[in-house]
Amino acid sequence: MGLKLTTSDQEQLAGARGPAARMAMSITVRMAEVCGAETLMDITAAHIDSSLYQGDATLEYAERLTSLGAKVIVPTTLNVSGVDEHGWRDWAVPPEWAVKARRQMIAYQSMGCLPIWTCAPYQTDQRPKFGQQIAWGESNAIVFANSVIGARTERYPDLFDICAAITGRVPATGLHLTENRAGQLFMRLKDVPRHVQEDDSFYPVLGYLIGKVAQDRIPVVEGIEVTPSEDQLKALCAATTSSGAVALCHLIGITPEAPTLEAAFQGRAPQQTIEVTMSELRAARRELTTADGQKLDMVVLGSPHFSLAEFQKLAPLLAGKQRHPDVQFLVTSSRLMTTLAEQSGCLEPLRQFGGKITVDTCILTTPMLYPEIKVLMTNSAKYAYYAPGMLNTQVVFGKLEDCVRSASEGRVVRDESLWES
Repeated sequence: MGLKLTTSDQEQLAGARGPAARMAMSITVRMAEVCGAETLMDITAAHIDSSLYQGDATLEYAERLTSLGAKVIVPTTLNVSGVDEHGWRDWAVPPEWAVKARRQMIAYQSMGCLPIWTCAPYQTDQRPKFGQQIAWGESNAIVFANSVIGARTERYPDLFDICAAITGRVPATGLHLTENRAGQLFMRLKDVPRHVQEDDSFYPVLGYLIGKVAQDRIPVVEGIEVTPSEDQLKALCAATTSSGAVALCHLIGITPEAPTLEAAFQGRAPQQTIEVTMSELRAARRELTTADGQKLDMVVLGSPHFSLAEFQKLAPLLAGKQRHPDVQFLVTSSRLMTTLAEQSGCLEPLRQFGGKITVDTCILTTPMLYPEIKVLMTNSAKYAYYAPGMLNTQVVFGKLEDCVRSASEGRVVRDESLWES
């Protein structure tokens, strides 16, 4: 069957809402045909990853839409940008890059998008609700929306996400539809002690392992015996979609659609069953470290962006300590969370320690690191996974306390007791 368009769809395609909407709808229709959708469906919100400057092509695309008068018709937030527009001069960002990245930021704001500039839009007042149909870009946000909130979004790519926001329509396919949200892979935690599950470092490690095994399948995870914090779930979600292409992960008793195994699998049998033991988790944790030795150039935190709760946890760890002069200490966050952290008194300990904050972007999306920075330490599985390939750096993965102590001592220091046999 061919694609069936509503009268409103046809009007947009014919240019009734102007040339920008016509362009966006033509792209939407073509995408629907490629994925075999029979109809389009409404969305009620969008989150745009296209706001990230990646070269002249992405800037030209954005400015082409604005020249045609593009305006979004659903509440639309913006992902991280290509530059910290106020702090980029403190780093190695080329001026030409900063100018073009800023132009791209302006272009998307002119379309009516909300400039929250964060990869964690679920930490803002634009957080969607259970069952809400949305079009989100940014991989960690997609899996968090589907898995933790129970909103519904496909993995929307750059350049197409803004088309959804302009038209308010997406192909009726994939994870928007209930029948496509059933679990496929069963991962059962076995003999993973409760004290390990309570530790923050467990969640990025588990997420990394889930993504590596699941790839683009929908995993169902049983055996989490504690109630994870939102930041722990954020870390897990970000890791699953870094090592894999996970867009939905059913955590039994946590994911709204997965109160039971029966509900998560929608009555179907899993394609595969895997037991996750401490042995597999230890191996996954080892893979997140690529550096060999105690050399350290930088500690970087905040992928996804640091939340207010994370700033509040970090501040007392820094009290009375000083950063070693040979080690940079960086936190990446959004302007909103940084403002809240300032108001709550959490930033002064960071300044006294000798740390810095970069807002609205991150080390993976703007060329800010100096070439002499070769070894990074982080508590983020997402940073740990991407930094070697994208930044040509080596990485040490450790818990937050390890990162602070290492920055203070000027060498890699890790407490291994949680992961010992």
